[in-house]
Amino acid sequence: MLKKLLLVVVLFTVSSCVSIRVFSDYDTVTDFSTYKSFGFYKEGVDAVAISDFDKRRILKAIDTVLVNKGMEKSSTPDLLINFKVRAEEKVTVDTPGWGWGWGSPFFAPFWGMNNNSLLTTRKEGQLQIDFIARDSDQLIWQGIGFGSISERTKDRDARIALFVSEILQAYPPVEKK
Repeated sequence: MLKKLLLVVVLFTVSSCVSIRVFSDYDTVTDFSTYKSFGFYKEGVDAVAISDFDKRRILKAIDTVLVNKGMEKSSTPDLLINFKVRAEEKVTVDTPGWGWGWGSPFFAPFWGMNNNSLLTTRKEGQLQIDFIARDSDQLIWQGIGFGSISERTKDRDARIALFVSEILQAYPPVEKK
């Protein structure tokens, strides 16, 4: 029983670390089936303030996902792909609550108010991927992923590829009937 509980705690901890929240939006009058090729918006990609290694990782991941979806990379594409990144510090405060604790004059367990607060910080990253129709120069699809990644992430290639694939799962959008 204890081994099962320990396994559940470990799995929950690991899964919470890889959690990526994804949102997307798109132009509802666009016929996405007409877009067969893509290329990257060089000026936008060049302006992103991250390492060249991470830029290449993101570009490679986008390229891989879109080719796997049946699109073709082209020098005269139907869609221009741009991306932006942002990171911010997230602060979490666990406020006091009721529960079991130690602290009577004889250090015996008691039921009562916990006055200890726990303050934690973590860095949350945001990757935004924009699809721009080349013929109209209009944004037609946008996907945003939120999750944690740091300079100390062991396998950055895999983590960035996961971010990109989670975001691009929503492309092309499925029409609701």
